[in-house]
Parts: sequence; C-alpha cells; structure tokens
Amino acid sequence: MSNGDVDTGVSPQGGGHGQPVQEPPDLPLDFEGFYLGHQEFFHDFAEIHLGSRRVAEQVVHEVFLEILGGWYGLLQQGDLEQQTLAVLHRCVSGRLQHDGRPPAFLINAPIAHNLQAVRQQLEITTSSNGLYEAILELPTRQFTVIAMRYLLGYKTKQIARYMGLDSRTVDYHGRKGRERLRVHLKLPAAPSKTKKGATQ
Repeated sequence: MSNGDVDTGVSPQGGGHGQPVQEPPDLPLDFEGFYLGHQEFFHDFAEIHLGSRRVAEQVVHEVFLEILGGWYGLLQQGDLEQQTLAVLHRCVSGRLQHDGRPPAFLINAPIAHNLQAVRQQLEITTSSNGLYEAILELPTRQFTVIAMRYLLGYKTKQIARYMGLDSRTVDYHGRKGRERLRVHLKLPAAPSKTKKGATQ
C-alpha cells in the first residue's frame, strides 16, 4: 500500500543474503477498490489532525491494515463507511493521545489560516475564541462534515460518498454542527430568512 511496506534495511548489492523476495499478499478486489477510493481522503483527514504527511501515512497504513483484518465482517455489517470512519477517528485520536498533543489544526499555522476562512464560511464574524476546540467537541458525524467541508474543501457529494450518506443527510449534519458551534460560542442566532411569510 505504501513505501512503508518495503524493507529498506537490505542493500540491493547484498542481494538480501539469499532470502527469497516475498510477493505482496493477494488482497480482496473489493478492498483494493475501497483503498483506491478512500486513501486520499483518509490521508488528508489524518494530516489535518497530525500536522505531518509522513505521520499521517503511518497512521493511515495502520488504519487500512485494521480494516483489512476485519474486512469480511465489516462487509456483513452493512455500514462500511461509518465503521471505517470510526477506525480512522480512533487511530488518529489514539496517535494524538500517544504523542500527548492537540490536533495540528490547533497549532499548525497554514491550517490555522484555513480556519480563519472557516470563521467566515460558518458566518462566525464576532470574536470566536474556542472555535477550534468547539469543532473538536462536535458529535462524530457533525465533526466529520464540518472538517471535510470547511477544512478540506470537499463538496457535499464527495462527503456523502465517503460517509455513505445521502447528500441531504450531509447537509443536515452540517447545519446541526454549525448550530451547535453557534450555541457553544454564545453567538446570536442568524436572522431567519423565512420569517416574513411564516405564520406561527
């Protein structure tokens, strides 16, 4: 799956001391398709948290190995996207906890710059200290939609595909996430656009 699979400790000139070269294992075809379709997103997601492409690649490699180990069970459960996202979340969070540090988007300057744009996109224009921490406290689906839409710039259809949800459900989680952030940050409610014609 990556260069991490190659043993670089053997010199090409040494010929590996007569050790046979092992062929990569045969992977289930549907797993290969899943890997090819999700690896870019998994790497992007891990990198915004871990702050390093190299570390993100290490963690995502572990994620895919875990997914592969339970592949047939995951297929039988019927919610493959949600189960694999849970593995990704857990492995990324575990690495951060192991390293004893906050997610990189709290400290990484380029990502912090992107979050400045997030404030505008989320229509959070007043002082919003704690925005980043508030994003982290969102429920998993809301967090994933907010992170993918505003931090990674993914379109609704892409998010829906990666999360295994309908586009309308993605929009719902995005709205709920934005509302939760507004409440958490004690910001005033946006004026309702449908109030004029509404009768209550």
